[in-house]
Amino acid sequence: MKLKGIIFDVDGTMADTEEIHRQAFNQTFKEFDLSWYWSESDYHKLLSISGGKERFKICLNKDEELKSRIQNPGHFIKELHQCKSEHYRSMLASEHTKLRPGIERLLNEAKNDGLRLGVATSSCLANLNTLINTTLNIDPKDLFKTIVSSDTVTDKKPSPVVYQCALAGIGLDADECIAIEDTRNGNLAALSAGLKTIITTHAYTIDNDFTDASLVINHLGEPDYPFNITQGYNYDKSYVDVDLMENIINDVSDNNLPKFASNIN
Repeated sequence: MKLKGIIFDVDGTMADTEEIHRQAFNQTFKEFDLSWYWSESDYHKLLSISGGKERFKICLNKDEELKSRIQNPGHFIKELHQCKSEHYRSMLASEHTKLRPGIERLLNEAKNDGLRLGVATSSCLANLNTLINTTLNIDPKDLFKTIVSSDTVTDKKPSPVVYQCALAGIGLDADECIAIEDTRNGNLAALSAGLKTIITTHAYTIDNDFTDASLVINHLGEPDYPFNITQGYNYDKSYVDVDLMENIINDVSDNNLPKFASNIN
């Protein structure tokens, strides 16, 4: 089976944006004169919930005093989320955010090989536009054949809907593609859609359960900057490329190899 497509998650996968999100949430709380504050530990726990609006709802439901004063919770959450998104995009651009190791290289290699690229994210399209314009100076629509975001799909990961829509958008079957994710919910969503997954962890997700992921690494790697493996097979590779992903979708592995491969130094 030849690899024909790659579907990318965005936040935490393409760039280390989760800390920027946390800061944007806290800036919004200040602006609305709320007593809420999300520490790194708080946000770590909240990331088990996909979607900013959904996190707001959880906090509002726990804040009985505030909840009693809000006449229209849905409208209030919408205002919070809009403000937070504006702060996030401003921070994203001003902090000169960079893509994670291996992302730009893999995007270029995949495009040169004629692979179809897609995005499946719980974030909004405006956030993706800001990230890609800031880091690559191009319109995401010129890079990705399909973009499925919170603007088009309301079901949040671990629901497989976002990946099912992405597969439909690039016109490929699940066994012809690989999903690149960073969270447990993202892994579950992609697996439920029939995709194999490569997980790139970071500080907020390194302790997640990634059962059934094909490969769990700290980043995609570069020829001079190898990844470290915590789960799966590296197929004698030190960075993720099209050849490695084709091995994964074809399950070209020696059954006698240990389940967890040794880290590459």
